[in-house]
This record gives sequence, C-alpha cells and structure tokens, in this order.
Amino acid sequence: MELPAVPQPWRYWLLLGSYGLFLLLGTAVFVGVEAPQEAGLREALRGARAGFVRQHQGCLSEPGLERLLERVLDADSYGVSALGNVSDDENWDFSSALFFAASVLTTTGYGHTVPLSDGGKVFCIFYTLLGLPATLLLATCLLQRLMGLLSHRPVQYLHTHWGISPGHAALGHAAAMGLSVLGLFILLPALCFWALENGWTFLESVYFCFISLSTIGLGDYVPGRGSPSSLRHLYKISITCYLLLGLLAMLLALETIYELREVHSLVRFFAPPRAPASSSSEDDDRLEILNCDQLGLATVCRATPSGSQVDSEADGRAAPRDGPSG
Repeated sequence: MELPAVPQPWRYWLLLGSYGLFLLLGTAVFVGVEAPQEAGLREALRGARAGFVRQHQGCLSEPGLERLLERVLDADSYGVSALGNVSDDENWDFSSALFFAASVLTTTGYGHTVPLSDGGKVFCIFYTLLGLPATLLLATCLLQRLMGLLSHRPVQYLHTHWGISPGHAALGHAAAMGLSVLGLFILLPALCFWALENGWTFLESVYFCFISLSTIGLGDYVPGRGSPSSLRHLYKISITCYLLLGLLAMLLALETIYELREVHSLVRFFAPPRAPASSSSEDDDRLEILNCDQLGLATVCRATPSGSQVDSEADGRAAPRDGPSG
C-alpha cells in the first residue's frame, strides 16, 4: 500500500485536521436531522400539556401538575417509571443487578438504572476501579487465545493449502470475520429483539445491538422492560450473556482488521520516526536484556555474543598457543 510522500511534521496536522473535519461533519448532520424532530416533539408536548390543563382546569392546578411531573421525571432518571404497565418491574433484583454490573464493567452504561443510595454510589466507584482493569485483563487474555485459533490459523491454512498469498488471505479473512460478526451478533439478535420487544422496529433493534456492542450505550432503548415476570429474569440473563460474548466478538474482529498490512502502513504513515539505533555497548546490553525479558520466565535467554566478546574469546583460546612449550 503506497501512501503519498508527505513531510513528517505535516502528517500530524493532516491527521488532526481530518479528525476535526469528521467531527464537524457529524455535528452538522446531527443538527440538520435531529433539530427539527426535537422542535416538533417540544411543540407537541406543549400542546398536550395545555390541553390537559384546560380539560381539568377545575380540579387540577398548574403548579400541582408541575410538581407531579418533576417527581415523575426524577424517578424516571433512576429507572423507576410511573407508567402502569411497567411500574412493577424491579431494577435491583438478581437479573437486573447482573445486567447493571455487566454494563458497568464493559463501560456500556445505559443509564436506565443507577444507584439510589450513597452507599451504592460509593461501592460502584470502587467496584469499577477494580472491575475495569480485571475486565481489560480478561479480554486481553481471551483475545490472545482466540486470535491464534480464529485469525492466525485460518490465514495460515489459506496460504499453505490453497496457495493464497498471506496479504490476500488476511484481507479475505478479515472481511469474512467482519461479516460473521455482523450477521451473528447484530442482525440475528436484532431479529430476536424485533420479535420480543413491543414497539421496536427492526432498525431500532439493529441500532440497539450496534450501540451496545460498541460500548456506547445511549440508554434510549433498553430491552426487558414490560416483559412477562415469568420470563423476565431468564431474558435479562440471556441479554447479559449476549452483550459479553458480542463485545468479545467485536474486539476480535477489530483486532483482526488492525493486523492487516494496509492498516499497519497507515499507522506507520502517521507514527513518529524511530530513533536511530546506537552502536554503544551499553545500549546493546540494554537491548539484549529487553529481548531476554520478552521471552518469558520459562525460556532460557541466549544472547548473541557481540564482536568484542568474540574477539576476546578468540584471544583467550589463542593465548595458550603463544606460551612456552614444554
């Protein structure tokens, strides 16, 4: 993959400017698409509120309605709904708490359920401080295992048995991996949510799956609300397992794409140049120590002797020959 020759100092400004333009593009699109929808919703809400006040003017005061709405909105921010069909749903039973813990440790954070007590908020802080590094460690170990099994071996098999070049085999395998994750962890679960969740369209189901597996978790769509109590616990536990497995599959696909030669070329294009290697013996000794440490504890490190070491050993072997003969 040949990239245009650009002076090194200009590459950072090119990357920063491109990202800034991409950010502004997203801002402009969201403003143009969502602002009219928000204005229409505000106007409809004002009309509905004014009509309700006029209809119950004799028995309902406007300040009383304001206080009621404030309490309803405040409770809704903690995951407690005032609607009759979902008011019996508990946010802190076992399945709901498991779903909340998984959303915290995966940094999804839907925001539909939050700790109510001060003790719960303090525990959430320390639980997250310990849980996030543990989650990263577990994900890293699992990715290292799965990359060799599901990424490196298939590419090697395509190269050795089918005669495909490593670059083309890696590119084809990355495309197949991305399509598999798209089908198995986004489109297929979206069909299930579309069938199980009342009022969800297929687009909204796909939107929820992608927002969840990318750990954005906006919280505008949360499954399991209003579901039958007999199946709600099993349903939420199944959703928790899906989020954990789907996140791992998403990371595996992204790591496979990152290892492509074209992606490495792009990264090297913007990366700072490497410092020239020093020929001093001290730097060589440090490099040999680093190489030994990278081999692990169970591997015996055998450093290659430098030129000075070879000369000294040769002089030592030749010294007895120069001595007096018996």
